[in-house]
Amino acid sequence: MEATGNFVVESPDVVYGPDTIEAQYEYRTACVSREGSVLKVYPTSTRFTFRTARQVPRLGVMLVGWGGNNGSTLTAAVLANRLRLSWPTRTGRKEANYYGSLTQAGTVSLGLDAEGQEVFVPFSSLLPMVAPDDLVFDGWDISSLNLAEAMRRAQVLDWGLQEQLWPHLEALRPRPSVYIPEFIAANQSVRADNLILGTRAQQLEQIRRDIRDFRSSAGLDKVIVLWTANTERFCEVVPGLNDTAENLLRTIQLGLEVSPSTLFAVASILEGCAFLNGSPQNTLVPGALELAQQRRVFVGGDDFKSGQTKVKSVLVDFLIGSGLKTMSIVSYNHLGNNDGQNLSAPPQFRSKEVSKSSVVDDMVQSNPVLYRPGEKPDHCVVIKYVPYVGDSKRALDEYTSELMLGGTNTLVLHNTCEDSLLAAPIMLDLVLLTELCQRVSFCTDADPEPQGFHSVLSLLSFLFKAPLVPPGSPVVNALFRQRSCIENILRACVGLPPQNHMLLEHKMERPGLKRVGPMVATCPVPCKRGAAPTAPNGCTGDANGLSQAGAPQMPTT
Repeated sequence: MEATGNFVVESPDVVYGPDTIEAQYEYRTACVSREGSVLKVYPTSTRFTFRTARQVPRLGVMLVGWGGNNGSTLTAAVLANRLRLSWPTRTGRKEANYYGSLTQAGTVSLGLDAEGQEVFVPFSSLLPMVAPDDLVFDGWDISSLNLAEAMRRAQVLDWGLQEQLWPHLEALRPRPSVYIPEFIAANQSVRADNLILGTRAQQLEQIRRDIRDFRSSAGLDKVIVLWTANTERFCEVVPGLNDTAENLLRTIQLGLEVSPSTLFAVASILEGCAFLNGSPQNTLVPGALELAQQRRVFVGGDDFKSGQTKVKSVLVDFLIGSGLKTMSIVSYNHLGNNDGQNLSAPPQFRSKEVSKSSVVDDMVQSNPVLYRPGEKPDHCVVIKYVPYVGDSKRALDEYTSELMLGGTNTLVLHNTCEDSLLAAPIMLDLVLLTELCQRVSFCTDADPEPQGFHSVLSLLSFLFKAPLVPPGSPVVNALFRQRSCIENILRACVGLPPQNHMLLEHKMERPGLKRVGPMVATCPVPCKRGAAPTAPNGCTGDANGLSQAGAPQMPTT
């Protein structure tokens, strides 16, 4: 069914006010305790009140690494959509769109219509969201190229589109950025001609001034900062150095070891701006997380989940969910963009390897029937730099699983990932969902004081390879569980039940669920050949062991 736009929830539990949408929501879950050899399950229910501000702000996005492939591609995509551009290609004329974006190209099911068919609406219509065409961009880069030159260097977009975008991007130039050579590969030094000089404390203050200047000069209500620059090496967490907010701020003042990405995170938090880490390094060290909680500022990470890892988070979930014991996962990549060049250095590759390898952990732990405690598949990740292939990353995977009675099953997958064209819509979703979460508050009957989401915004896990979660929270990597989390929380904000896919009204021998409108008889096997003809003796065969004499009549009430 075609996706439609606006909808209204008709329920006494939902109130549409001039400023907010308020919804009463019954959150049902279960607590489990072990008593001897028996697990006892206690269903629980908590009544929430969700309030979502309806006023959509003027939103600015500051990209660290604005002149890189991802930053220039995202900026170009928003401009192309805003200007309604189209361009010729060898396969025909293409038009700007936001394919690959959950919020802009995804849909959700509201329920069933009078004919028993699901009704879908665009994901972005669930709650008021910032329109991507209205985003305002700025940012930093260690390279001084303007955005038009950066777009050409990236070699991501078709030439016809580049020519149309050139005059619009030429005036956009990144602000100077922080360059600390020991955190990224030595081969990046040739780009580093646009730098913030001075001590770490001076660099921090300059970043904060840049954020304030952008907010003021562009007339913005909010700014979100997103790291899409080079992968850094891991930063060791050291007591007294970066383990608490106080120690981290003192470390910056003393000029001790702190990564550029952590400097940007701290500056963003101090300015009250959400910070999102799109690279795999541990930018958000414990001190940065504590600072975010103290300031009640959202942070999210780590590492955009765009290509090979997204497929892996689906495929391993499928294999283990089907009862197959996956024993070996071997992932090979080669790419030729600047990300690949930077990852050719061992310390930076190690950051990426850790990020890509952890994606199956929760799926393995979810099945103690297949895996003993501590047991997990062999998992190998290889990344090679091949300049010729540019942004068109090749990913080859082999999954080997054990079958019953000693058998094995091997799946081999080749995936060509247009790296930046996959990452850009993810960056867009991160910004739009983070801003939306800033407008949501909730309380419970037991705790009537309104609160927001935890500063570590784990709702964004769908978009990250190695999602950050609040301390003590479970890490979920399975892609469809992550998507359901986002969808169901947004549904709760408008008083809709979670999407459970039961469709019980279509599984009953005698349909008896109340439905608005008439019930229409449908073919038992829709979209195929229609109902089977009735046998001459009136018997249509057996169904679930019950002899069927003649075709059953659909009830009229």
